Amino acid sequence: MAVKVKTSGKIVMILAVLAGLFFAKTYWWDRRPQEAKQSQDIGRVALPDAPEASLTGSSMAMPLPSEDQSVNGGTRITWKVMAWNSQFPLMYANGGAVTTKGSILDKAKLQVRIERQDDCFKSLADMVKFAQEYKENPETPGVFASFMGDGMPAFFASLSKELEPLGVEYQPIAIYAMGKSYGEDQLMGPVDWKKDPKAAIGKTVSCVLRDGDMNILLKWAGDNNLKVNPDETTYDKDAINIIAANDFLDAGNKYITGYKEKRKLVRDGKKINEETTVGVDGVATWTPGDVNIAHQKGGLVTIASTKQYASQMPNITITIKKFAYDHRTDIENLIMGLSQAGDQVRSYNEAKAFAAKVSARVYNEQDGAYWLKYYNGVTEKDAQGMSVSLGGSMAFNLRDAANMFGLGKDGIDRYKVVYTTFGDILSKMYPEYMATYPAYSTVVDKSFLMSVIANHNELMEGKALQVAYSNEITSEVSSKSYQIQFETGSAVIKPESYKLLDEILQSSIVAEGLKVGVYGHTDNVGGQESNQKLSEDRAYSVRSYLLSKGLPEQRIESKGFGAATPVADNGTAAGRATNRRVQIVLGE
Repeated sequence: MAVKVKTSGKIVMILAVLAGLFFAKTYWWDRRPQEAKQSQDIGRVALPDAPEASLTGSSMAMPLPSEDQSVNGGTRITWKVMAWNSQFPLMYANGGAVTTKGSILDKAKLQVRIERQDDCFKSLADMVKFAQEYKENPETPGVFASFMGDGMPAFFASLSKELEPLGVEYQPIAIYAMGKSYGEDQLMGPVDWKKDPKAAIGKTVSCVLRDGDMNILLKWAGDNNLKVNPDETTYDKDAINIIAANDFLDAGNKYITGYKEKRKLVRDGKKINEETTVGVDGVATWTPGDVNIAHQKGGLVTIASTKQYASQMPNITITIKKFAYDHRTDIENLIMGLSQAGDQVRSYNEAKAFAAKVSARVYNEQDGAYWLKYYNGVTEKDAQGMSVSLGGSMAFNLRDAANMFGLGKDGIDRYKVVYTTFGDILSKMYPEYMATYPAYSTVVDKSFLMSVIANHNELMEGKALQVAYSNEITSEVSSKSYQIQFETGSAVIKPESYKLLDEILQSSIVAEGLKVGVYGHTDNVGGQESNQKLSEDRAYSVRSYLLSKGLPEQRIESKGFGAATPVADNGTAAGRATNRRVQIVLGE
């Protein structure tokens, strides 16, 4: 006999259990010496006033919708969103917080209500409640939610488990990406972190645990071979430490207000009763969190952002599989509408400004000028007179969405790389919360997008987003050396190194906004001329491998330095082995 899931009772029980565990952990378990968690290594011609234009010069701007609410009798959907500028296509397509007359979604016979919800867990609870009610009553209005793409492994792990009792038909699926963060989400820190990433060792970063912004920190740290302490209750002087925030605004406020807390020290791998007091040195957040930091206190600059990690944070739309399959035509019409809206927002400033005004109404914060400014992204002087980059998002058209899900010409499934990369990192760092996560193929359903692409090729005419890479890297964001194995005295890569090369590829795909430098180095055995040539040839071999996997030629530079820049003592066998390396630099 099937057991119905009672949401309210279940949530109360879960909260009670969590509270009990919290007090037991805080007042008993954490007070005794114990093993500390291991810190982890972790158109075609642009219009003059719209440089990111995706439509051709012959295309027309669509009439703006009215502000009158539509009553078209179509499929009803409540859409939970965070305050995030990557949702400009939805704002434009809907015409308002509720669908308005003459809007794209009105013409598609959809009745959408957009509601701000910055608490991801409340959005997940709404999704569970919807699935339960929809199973009982198929007339129940749909519920959608939009999340940071790199945070989806954790969200899907929680949501899938909650929905298991309802059956496989009621599992969550990702159906589309309407845009992405393009600089808005960032790791902010002191300027010396930018000059030397090792300056962040022993420092703290405030962020929402296991959230997309925290992932920027994890990627930057991993690419620079820095450890991150996953335990927010301890302090490790040899790692970057995390201070937990309630939400993205709280992350910034902890820095602004000079927040401090006591931490137990890690010594010889043990968490001991000795304590130290730590403050907030850096923050991982997004607009308006980054704006608040700059205007109210200042002193932090961009260390790494989604302008550089350009594939990391697409805006992923999810719903329940059963609802999507029951309303396939509606879902496809929705995708068509959002892709059209993306082209309009990208190509016409009037459409972009309209989307900004709708955003202000939906978020009930600031005005249209504010959201437009930080959609575009700006460089401003902060409260201490330092220049800081703030904001930056981008709307997707259909071609962009196709590229994100591996349906573009290069065949690279960028979102699969993002999903698995950060899923693996978080399951390694937090096995007690997320020992595993759902496979990409079970939670990403491309069938709706594929159908639109196949049946509406005219929507693929918009120009996809492109990155203009510099001829040569002049500013490094990260640098990491790999011990890639080659045949003795040659540039032939040994098969056992392919796994390392694929790690480099995946890191490069996530950081699509950065150029990839492949630099070969040798030990001092042999002549200078032969070592120089060998280092160049080995760097070129790695470059060739990355090209064969789909990275564009203009994105990769390869150089050889022979034995000129050792990082270890060439007088020992171990030192020489360390010096025989391929260095991967991500930079601009």
